[in-house]
Amino acid sequence: MGPARAARDFCLFLLLLNSRQSAALTETRADPCAEGSDGCHIDAICQTTPGSYKCTCKAGFRGDGKHCEDTDECDLEYNGGCVHECNNIPGNYRCTCHDGFNLAHDGHNCLDVDECKFNNGGCQHTCVNTMGSYECRCKDGFFLSDNQHTCIHRSVEGLNCMNKEHGCAHICKETPKGGVACECRPGFELARNQKGCILTCNHGNGGCQHTCEDTENGPICRCHIRYTLQPDKRSCVERDEATTEPSDNNATSITEVDKRVKRRLLMETCGVNNGGCDCTCKDTTTGVRCSCPVGFTLQPDGKTCKDIDECEIHNGGCDHFCRNTIGSFECNCRKGFKLLTDERSCQDIDECFFERTCDHTCVNSPGGFQCLCNKGFTMYGLAHCGDINECSVNNGGCEQGCVNTMGGFECFCHPGYKLHWNRKDCIEAEGSPPAKPPSKPTLNCSKQAGGDRCFLTCQSQVHITSGTEDSYTVTCGMPLPCLADAQKNNSGLHCLGPEMAGVPRIKTTATFKSGTGKCNLKRSQEKLKESLNAAHSDSRFPFTENVQFSYVSLRCSSSGQRTRSRHGRRAGEEDGSSITAEFELDVNLEEVTAESCDLSCVRRRSEKRLRKTIRTLRKSINREQFHLHFAGSDYELAKNPEQPVELTGHCVGGQGLMGRKCVRCSVGTYYAADQGRCVLCHAGTYQGEEGQTSCEVCPGPEGREVSKVVGARNMSECGGQCSPGQYSHDGFIPCLPCPLGTYQQEVGRTTCFPCGGNLATKRSGALTFQECETKVQCSPGHYYNSSTHRCIRCPTGTYQAEFGQNYCMACPGNTTTDFDGSTNFMQCKNRQCGGELGDFSGYLESPNYPGNYPANIECTWTINPPPKRRILIVVPEIFLPIEDECGDYLVMRKSSVSNSVTTYETCQTYERPIAFTSRSKRLWIQFRSNEGNSGKGFQVPYVTYDEDYQELIEDIVRDGRLYASENHQEILKDKKLMKALFDVLAHPQNFFNYTAQESREMFPKSFIRFLRSKVLRFLRP
Repeated sequence: MGPARAARDFCLFLLLLNSRQSAALTETRADPCAEGSDGCHIDAICQTTPGSYKCTCKAGFRGDGKHCEDTDECDLEYNGGCVHECNNIPGNYRCTCHDGFNLAHDGHNCLDVDECKFNNGGCQHTCVNTMGSYECRCKDGFFLSDNQHTCIHRSVEGLNCMNKEHGCAHICKETPKGGVACECRPGFELARNQKGCILTCNHGNGGCQHTCEDTENGPICRCHIRYTLQPDKRSCVERDEATTEPSDNNATSITEVDKRVKRRLLMETCGVNNGGCDCTCKDTTTGVRCSCPVGFTLQPDGKTCKDIDECEIHNGGCDHFCRNTIGSFECNCRKGFKLLTDERSCQDIDECFFERTCDHTCVNSPGGFQCLCNKGFTMYGLAHCGDINECSVNNGGCEQGCVNTMGGFECFCHPGYKLHWNRKDCIEAEGSPPAKPPSKPTLNCSKQAGGDRCFLTCQSQVHITSGTEDSYTVTCGMPLPCLADAQKNNSGLHCLGPEMAGVPRIKTTATFKSGTGKCNLKRSQEKLKESLNAAHSDSRFPFTENVQFSYVSLRCSSSGQRTRSRHGRRAGEEDGSSITAEFELDVNLEEVTAESCDLSCVRRRSEKRLRKTIRTLRKSINREQFHLHFAGSDYELAKNPEQPVELTGHCVGGQGLMGRKCVRCSVGTYYAADQGRCVLCHAGTYQGEEGQTSCEVCPGPEGREVSKVVGARNMSECGGQCSPGQYSHDGFIPCLPCPLGTYQQEVGRTTCFPCGGNLATKRSGALTFQECETKVQCSPGHYYNSSTHRCIRCPTGTYQAEFGQNYCMACPGNTTTDFDGSTNFMQCKNRQCGGELGDFSGYLESPNYPGNYPANIECTWTINPPPKRRILIVVPEIFLPIEDECGDYLVMRKSSVSNSVTTYETCQTYERPIAFTSRSKRLWIQFRSNEGNSGKGFQVPYVTYDEDYQELIEDIVRDGRLYASENHQEILKDKKLMKALFDVLAHPQNFFNYTAQESREMFPKSFIRFLRSKVLRFLRP
């Protein structure tokens, strides 16, 4: 027994020792799962086991763990449980719905969207929701237009598309023979009777909630396996598992149900009630495993799926607004921004890119913009600039005569007087030494290299005015004002009136085409200066023209400004610039002889010579051989340089180079040609305007010390002048206060203005008329008449915003007011509108847009496309008040005849855009307003396109998806994007002007997908 027991104990000892060693080895062996040294697939889970590890593919993948591949749930039975579309993604899947449906809370079912809840579906009258879509209907006496949203008055005359008896279910088209032909909207087919329209599955899923199948008799609806078709034969409800009644369409057999019930008694299974899962159910050895699609999260009960509100975390990644949807979310941008292609980021819309935004200067800012007007102009209609009539306010401050000019005004004196240095008062001319007349602008032309070469020399009284960035005006000399009682002769060449008693003057205007580039007053290079100087002394090139003018004005404008009129661009019109020149020439009285040629004869001779000079000048400008010499520098009227001005080192007149950018010299400075930069006005000079080439001399009496102020911005900064409320014999100190009954609000004056009507002031040294003790206080919209001592309403075309004034301001530019008694310049409105529009693209714009349109206006436009072209119109938004029962309306039809084919008609506000094609090949458009309420009106772009694209264009504009998304609506309101689209539609070859990157960055992906599907369907053979 002893040896046997010893052997047994030894064996037990060995076993125990071996187990301890194994345990020690286990404790020291590395864990491959923790170290990442396992061989599991990236889509597998590594599980540590005693002495080893195990690889298991993640949910949504299949394989042995060493190799895993995605499980395509959409290939499984019943489309992954999705009732519409199933989209597989790595490890999961997502259900999506057709247009007109939203994903239900369970992530699988699709529910109808009620489009009528949002803005009435864009319908003018009645919106009716249908399964998967909606339709607009009209009231009695109207019918639905081709755009399927607006309504048009019916006609009772004749058998045409305007007659209610035409019989077409959807769209009526007139045939060349005078009959009618019916068409159907996209997603419908024309019935055998050629009038009715049959619904197909391509429109709103055929009215089916789940599955649609086209048949000869129309769509048939079916439901997903887990749902039952309702009695309406369209909608579906979830099946009750306890129900064993078979269904004609998609029922499970009683045997299958019995098997599932038996299995459920033993263990929970996906075969019964989907395992209790809201979404995906998977049978495992331990029971069912529920999972949720992307956009949902599994709740603690392990069964329920809850929508994830992506907007709660970092605003969903959206720059501006995040809107949660079932299973997903949508980003939107603030007004003035657009959504980029990543459908997350928002980018500022540069409204200033659109050339029609502002008349003069446009300053873009994040989400908005501001229009600014040049000096001497004021804003009207929110974006337009009109000349200020300074003479309408206290006679411009002039003591005697005042004449308004574009962007300014001039005071003048009666015979026997001369203008004071302050340019407003008049002093007696007798006894004063004659002032040296300023040198006159001189035009010299000579023939060189087989052509005419001209240059205009201005030694004094030079003035440069910049309009928009590609326009300018240069004036030289002093214009002769035409007084109110002066008249022009029949030729319009000179003024006739009292001021002509001295020297008669000829006035004429001519327009020259100047190259194909934009305006650019370019400073000449040194070599050009030398050649011009040589032309003066070279006897080989004698002057063919040598004319001294009294006044010259050169206004250059690019075609972008000319087409900024309310008309569209005409076919064949090219980009370029033009120069409008105004010349004033004094008649030489020395040529008058009593015998052979009287004053009229000399004037005719002068006019003849002037016409010859203009012909020579035209040739010179056409050859780009016209140059200017003023303020010590030479300039050429060059085309736009190939590279930006900033890179050439030379800027236009009155601009200096700061860094690599040309900027206008500010007030108090001038451009010094010898230094090539803007410098401060020297002591004793001033400059009150931007972009000038010299400074004005400060006025002052002889012997007075010169002002020491450097960079003076106006005469008052020169110092030593009488302050407002004071006067003196020469406008300089010492000064006296204005006596009682007078006032003065300007510096350096020699007189004070009387209140009139024996009115007194409360104190001496009064500054304004408001200090005159009037008998009544006039309210805004009125002015005080000092003769009758009554308040008079401001006449039509004028306004007054202040209390107690004795004048009314004239409306700027070519604007006027609707009624008298206006109180604000915003009530001044431009009434210009109508005309024949361009052949390829253009705009219909209510007068005074974007300001309120005037009352009692009637505008008529016509669009006559070239042969084989059709018209596409987009109405981004329109603002017409409906309070006055359609007193203001816009109508588009074939002709002015009331029962002609009408394309569009509205009399109310729509902020939701709509696009449509014209029902006729030409359009007659009319806008009318009454004397009631006014509104912002409209700016409607149009384009004509090749009729070969008619089917594609109509398929796009009639599809409700174009207007369903807020982001799509913003595209139709984005002027830059619409301009690009219309540019390509009008001229398809211009597509290659846009790079692929630009095209992708212009539109959100959803819009690109929408257009791509339309284009592919159109191109499909």
